[in-house]
Amino acid sequence: MDLHSAHRILEAEAARTGLGTGPNRRLRLTLFIGMPLFLPVLGLMIVVPKPVMPVVLHVYEAGIIGCLLHYVWVFAKYPRYADRPPYLTRDLAMGGGFYLPSLFFGFWPGMIAAPAWSVFVGVTYAVEVWRGRREHGWEPGAD
Repeated sequence: MDLHSAHRILEAEAARTGLGTGPNRRLRLTLFIGMPLFLPVLGLMIVVPKPVMPVVLHVYEAGIIGCLLHYVWVFAKYPRYADRPPYLTRDLAMGGGFYLPSLFFGFWPGMIAAPAWSVFVGVTYAVEVWRGRREHGWEPGAD
C-alpha cells in the first residue's frame, strides 16, 4: 500500500466517524449547530418582550437560509460525485434536516428548500451513476 492509498483510507474513516475532515466537517457542523438551535431560539422567544420576538425569529430564519446556502456552496465546489471526498454526498443530502426547524417555526421557504435540496442531491447522484454505467458500456435492459 502506498502513502496516497493509506492517506485516502484514513480520510474515509475520519469522514465516516465523528465530524470528519474538510468539507465533511463543515457540513456536519453546519447541520449540528443550525438544526438543534431552534430549541434555544424558542426559549429566547419566550423570555424576550413581545415586540422583539419576530426579530429573533427572522434572525434564526436568516440563519437557516445561510446554512442551506453553505450546502449549495460546498456542492458547487464538488459538483461531480467522482471528485468528492468520501461520504460527502451523504453529508450534502443531510441538508434536508433543516426541514424540521423550518416546519416548527412555519418558515415555508425552508420547508420547501430543505427537502428539495435532498432530492436534488439524490437525483444528481443517480444521474452520475447512470452516466458512469453508460460510459462503461452498460445499456438498459442488458442485465
